[in-house]
Amino acid sequence: MSDIGPRSYAFPPGGLPPMDDNPEGTAIFTESYAVIPANTMRDIVTSFLPGWSDTRAWIIARPLTGFAETFAQYAVEVAPGGGSDTPEPDAEAQAILLIANGAAQLTIDGAVHEMTAGGYASIPAGVKWTITNPGSEVLQFHWIRKRWEPAPGIEKPTALVTTDAETPINWMPGSDTWGTTRFVEPTDLRHDCHGNIVTFLPGGQIPFAETHVMEHGLYVLQGTARYLLNKDWVEVGPGDFMWLRAFCPQACIQTGDEPFRYLLYKDVNRHVGLSL
Repeated sequence: MSDIGPRSYAFPPGGLPPMDDNPEGTAIFTESYAVIPANTMRDIVTSFLPGWSDTRAWIIARPLTGFAETFAQYAVEVAPGGGSDTPEPDAEAQAILLIANGAAQLTIDGAVHEMTAGGYASIPAGVKWTITNPGSEVLQFHWIRKRWEPAPGIEKPTALVTTDAETPINWMPGSDTWGTTRFVEPTDLRHDCHGNIVTFLPGGQIPFAETHVMEHGLYVLQGTARYLLNKDWVEVGPGDFMWLRAFCPQACIQTGDEPFRYLLYKDVNRHVGLSL
């Protein structure tokens, strides 16, 4: 268990801001990245999903031609007693779930898992799963969807249910302030994407501008930072979402007194297609 102090898991605020708020905001959409601030994730942009009851969702990212093309990312809010027996309409889609608040009962191929804040699940494509809210408080969770890409000689991964607190942080070589909670082994080729949690303790930073083929979704769970996106430094905090297409330069400088943490999606472990 990694001792980094109290953990929190941000989620869209919903509601509406005061009518006299400055509408200019800090949202950004460019050809290489987008920043979707928490303040924009309000009631008027939620969707109600087929096959779900007493549930609403913020669809934060979806495949866009010429931008990020491999994944979708939702923030899902389920009222007590709500949920779904048929959550995923695409038989080829795998799921990564992170519980932000409340209680969830997740069933995967008949195995029942009781989950609370910080609970994490990786669900392979094609398996039967359900999720409901058995508690008296609202359930809020993050959901990443990606079609699993077969490869010769590679089997589908098995389901994984664990927690953030029970999974060690792997600190980067030479650093005790920048690390990654890797819920699956990077060398496990059954996985064609990762949903990790990245942590920067006070004083932590990425000391170079990462530039690589992987697409990213970064949902800020806790803390604040200055984040380099292409040529721009932006200030981000809890509930903000950064969406990066392939090869967008990025770096991070943690700010504030508490850890800066985000849920990170990236596509890995497959040959790239050679047709457009």
